[in-house]
Amino acid sequence: MKKLLPIFIFSFVLSSCVKDKPQNTIQPQVQLTNAKKVYVINEGVFPNGNAEVSLFDTGNDAVIEKFYANQNSNAALGDVAQSMNYFNNRFYIVVNNSHKIIVCDQDFKKIGQITSLSSPRYILPVTNQKAYVSDLYANAINIIDLNTNTKTGSIPCPGWTEEMVLIYNKVFVTNVRKDYVYIINTINDTKIDSINAGLNAGSIVIDKNDKVWILSTGDNQNSISGKLTRINAVTNQVETSFTFGSTESPGTLKLNKTKDTLYFLKGGIYRMAITDANLPASEFISKGTKNFYGLGINPNDHTIYAADALDFNSRSNIYIYNSNGSAKKNFKAGLNSNGFYFE
Repeated sequence: MKKLLPIFIFSFVLSSCVKDKPQNTIQPQVQLTNAKKVYVINEGVFPNGNAEVSLFDTGNDAVIEKFYANQNSNAALGDVAQSMNYFNNRFYIVVNNSHKIIVCDQDFKKIGQITSLSSPRYILPVTNQKAYVSDLYANAINIIDLNTNTKTGSIPCPGWTEEMVLIYNKVFVTNVRKDYVYIINTINDTKIDSINAGLNAGSIVIDKNDKVWILSTGDNQNSISGKLTRINAVTNQVETSFTFGSTESPGTLKLNKTKDTLYFLKGGIYRMAITDANLPASEFISKGTKNFYGLGINPNDHTIYAADALDFNSRSNIYIYNSNGSAKKNFKAGLNSNGFYFE
């Protein structure tokens, strides 16, 4: 496997979701190209406040390990960078244990923050002015005014709410501590339904047919199996459900660009077409001695990015695989890399 020669600038962190390219104002010794960038979200080590974001340039393999600090006069991002989204020319970085969401402009410069949050997990814009934020402890979905960056209300949703998707003016909300996925009407901000999708559901995607897929990890200590469930987003009915073995712990569900192939972690990396009648019987990419913790599929070239968290106290290794599963290259990122954003 080809080793990269990354260029590191030490600063604290951020990761990002953008459709428009940010105008980077980085230190002159790092020369970025016009190629698409990949942002690596690094949780850091709880509760040390060392969350980071790494920027990877696919054009020349350059790496800026602490991009947020580099863009913000060495300011710290906070404790546990959980996730990030991009909307209306702004980055929203959810910093879980710091109880806030950092708001940045296209240059990754901080322009505000959202507070009054218990333990935020993910942010999902549902209109140009409004977003929902899931939460570990709030037993509710937070409602955010994107114009003022303030919390304006909440929607009761008992349990640990996690990933969300929006379709047909409905938001499907996964729940780690319940067996149900909640459905929220975004017009009036009310919970209208719940669907049994298995215990410890945290990952959710929408395929090319507008079907909602939910992956639940289960609880192997209590012999509760994980599930992969497909829901009709119009009728809110379960169309099919696949059950994993009671000792398996699947997670981190992702889709490719054409939205016809699912990927997930279960030790190694597994791949499954949305038309398959059965769960995959074997790994697509073997984990070997790696500790895969984050997964992403680059829509620009269909490459597969996997983060190896090692011992959870060392800088993660990021492995890039070709679409056929063959190894392409790797590089170092920050501590406990859990996800990716692809320009």
